[in-house]
Amino acid sequence: MAELSQHSSSSYSPAAGPWLVLAAAVLWGTTGTAQAFAPAGYDSAAIGALRLLVGGIALLFLALYRNELGKLRTWQLRPLFLAAVFTATYQLCFFSAVAKTGVAVGTVVGIGSAPIAGGLLGLIFRGEKPGGRWYTATLLAICGCMLLGFSGGEVTVDPLGIALAIGAGSAYAAYTLMIKGLLEHQSPNAVMAIVVCIGALLLSPALFRVDSAWLLQPGSLIVILHLGLATMALSYWLFARGLQTVGVGSAVTLSLAEPMTAALLGIFVLGEVLNLQAAGGIVLIFSGLAVLVIRRRSQTGECP
Repeated sequence: MAELSQHSSSSYSPAAGPWLVLAAAVLWGTTGTAQAFAPAGYDSAAIGALRLLVGGIALLFLALYRNELGKLRTWQLRPLFLAAVFTATYQLCFFSAVAKTGVAVGTVVGIGSAPIAGGLLGLIFRGEKPGGRWYTATLLAICGCMLLGFSGGEVTVDPLGIALAIGAGSAYAAYTLMIKGLLEHQSPNAVMAIVVCIGALLLSPALFRVDSAWLLQPGSLIVILHLGLATMALSYWLFARGLQTVGVGSAVTLSLAEPMTAALLGIFVLGEVLNLQAAGGIVLIFSGLAVLVIRRRSQTGECP
């Protein structure tokens, strides 16, 4: 299976890795806009569980079709289970943080703490030493997230909410660390299929809260399919391939394209008003991402 993973990673240039992670983050950024088009009456926890379920099934069928699951004895069960736990933990902590301390603070603290946690975890467990480009990109992106998150002017600080938001950011970083290790022994399709399916099982109790009348509406089905296939299956397919050649810290920093994408879609699709502070935040996030993605020709062989 190690040969399979190496074959998968060699099918494209290492320089494509950051772009693949960035593309995944852009897809994640469409989640909020998609939910805005959902018919009224949905439950956030239930829709999150449905997203994992649909995405997990799609990834599982792909892995089975390509015969990439292998035998159980070839899997590292502990990091596999931990990756699924961290996936579910992120969902629970993030939504709880937003409920307690508001969207602005919850999003900024949760997403902003993830690159810092990712850099530390990558250094401690994998020996990945963040370079100057990572520090510059992370600082620019986090400052941009702060401007973007607080552009509405409504700030609520709740100690428990802050702790939950930091927990969400740390869980996402830890999930990325576990996936990075698993990809060294298994194919991307197999890793993401198993992790997402286990995550869906962990959140399955929320499925009992789904209103069948709401689910059978055409608008609801379209939203669920988009969330499951685009923002889960396709995005995680891209993320896993990009993560093969991108360091943990850099991958988490690149994920900050998610709030930038959400803000831009809110402006151009949902008709939200862009003020000067939000515009500055978008520019800073974009600048930080450009530092990691746009690479000099002599650097194309490096792992950022």
